[in-house]
Amino acid sequence: MRYAFDPELAAAVAMMPEVDISDVAAARAAQAEQLSAVVAAADTTGVEVEDISVPGPEGAPDVPLRLYRPRDARGPLPVVYAIHGGGFVVGTPDADHEGNLRFCRELGALVVSPDYRLAPEHPYPAALEDCYAGLSWLAKNTAELGVLPDRTALWGDSAGACLAAALTLLAHDRGGPAIRFQCLVAPALDDRLRTASARLHTDTPVWNRHNARLSWEAYLGPGTPGSRDVSPYAAPARAGTALLKGLPPAHITVMQFDPLRDEGIDYARALLAAGVPTELHVLPGTFHGAGAVEHAAVVRRITAEITAVLARALGG
Repeated sequence: MRYAFDPELAAAVAMMPEVDISDVAAARAAQAEQLSAVVAAADTTGVEVEDISVPGPEGAPDVPLRLYRPRDARGPLPVVYAIHGGGFVVGTPDADHEGNLRFCRELGALVVSPDYRLAPEHPYPAALEDCYAGLSWLAKNTAELGVLPDRTALWGDSAGACLAAALTLLAHDRGGPAIRFQCLVAPALDDRLRTASARLHTDTPVWNRHNARLSWEAYLGPGTPGSRDVSPYAAPARAGTALLKGLPPAHITVMQFDPLRDEGIDYARALLAAGVPTELHVLPGTFHGAGAVEHAAVVRRITAEITAVLARALGG
């Protein structure tokens, strides 16, 4: 490869499994096998983990939620609503299990991860409406859950970051649940794939232009990506300044060698133009999914930064 990866990441690339979502069933099976051992070995010390189901969107099935609660929690807790990635077509809360445990312990927060419906069987807006239903249930049950109604941050990675950004827009426009902060990591935001990074990065590890195209086709429907009819609630890069005004502050992290890099940068600029306090961090030498290389110094640094950012956002 021709990319100047961070040395610690470069050493790990050859050992990382190839991601190919052209066969969705095979991709789901491969991820499930990989994650089963990770979840089984995860350290749950100090955290109570519970799987529940809450009412889904009207006419749709219930939405499974995974709740992570500090075992010795005292007083009302802040909330991190953590939305997993997976190109809209794969993934469950298992994908972020270790990270959610860490958020719960280090932030002293209730972490909630929705197991939203996946495309292509359930295209847009199924995943977004599932996430909204879970967030609405939280907002209606703050007293019973022992959480602070005005201290909810959304966190998402990749397609999960798209859903987090879209959910922030949707909740604002519907006058729905209060969101204090949005934290977007390597967000997939633009179905048009016209940015320089989307055109250039055709052979990057984990995620590339081919996978990005397949992902949007599955989520929006064949032939829809790039057309005029795509809603900003599906692809937040399409949101204009008027729609972005009044949104909660944002922290956006993008990877240097990622087809999604420039759409994340562009979204940060758009939020700033709309008057939304926004912090942007471009990580040199990284690629999409580099967070899986947990021992790398650049990954440890951004993990610590995101945790600190969420702690500040959820503080008093």
